[in-house]
Amino acid sequence: MSLPAVTQTGWAAAAEPLPSKIGARRKTSIRTGLAEVLPAALGLSVLLAAWGAWVSLRHVKPYLVPAPSRVAERLARDPDLFLREGLHTLEGAILGFGLGAVVAISLAALMSQSRLLERAIFPLAILVKVTPIIAVAPLLTIWFGFGLFPKVFIAALVVFFPVMVNALTGFRSVNPSALALFESLAANRGEIFFKLRLPSSLPYLFAAFRLAIPLSVIGAVVAEWFSGDRGLGRVIYVANSNLDMATAFAGIFALAIIGISLYLVSVALEKKLLFWHESELESQ
Repeated sequence: MSLPAVTQTGWAAAAEPLPSKIGARRKTSIRTGLAEVLPAALGLSVLLAAWGAWVSLRHVKPYLVPAPSRVAERLARDPDLFLREGLHTLEGAILGFGLGAVVAISLAALMSQSRLLERAIFPLAILVKVTPIIAVAPLLTIWFGFGLFPKVFIAALVVFFPVMVNALTGFRSVNPSALALFESLAANRGEIFFKLRLPSSLPYLFAAFRLAIPLSVIGAVVAEWFSGDRGLGRVIYVANSNLDMATAFAGIFALAIIGISLYLVSVALEKKLLFWHESELESQ
């Protein structure tokens, strides 16, 4: 006995949309990606065109500001140099970011449990924030010599304060109703922290990470100016001393690629881990 035509049509209609839905989602994803990339590419193109026109029309000397074509030529002539030295800078930035973030989150967790600890620790954190990094870097060279450690330490100092402030804000920005529920269930401080405060703080932490990761690259470069024997900071410093502006600008361009890449990685991780958060649901 055959089923009614309406039922068969209904089943067929219910079975067909899955591939079309997947295709529609892919097209939507591609359109969204293009909408995010095209404005940035257009802005960069306008900037490079204006830069090249200014250098050409004003007859700017190459030892002052090189044309974009000279910078691109320098990058293409020796890509291994910028890749190799960029990896050294990236190593210091990532390790410094990790160290600074761990210390900052740990201190913020302690301060979130005690106002007394906050009054004791927060002024010291502000002292670290207002200390000029340029003044600290030469001292680290004297104390610890050249190498990786001063680079990691400077990057950690730069990362420390923004992560700590956001972490402390996130640990305290919990839903009062959820906190009352945990307390009514006789949850201890550890359970409240790991099951309520820490998940609630993740949007604040990732917001700090988006800011702090590019800052860690800046910290690593500053350290390389004074105590680094390798890295893009050293390349830029030596090129500037030799008035080799093409190499200096190529190093700056390589640093920009590193910073943008780290920022995009942090954004991708945030979307992957915070898919449940209302801010991510609203953006979809």
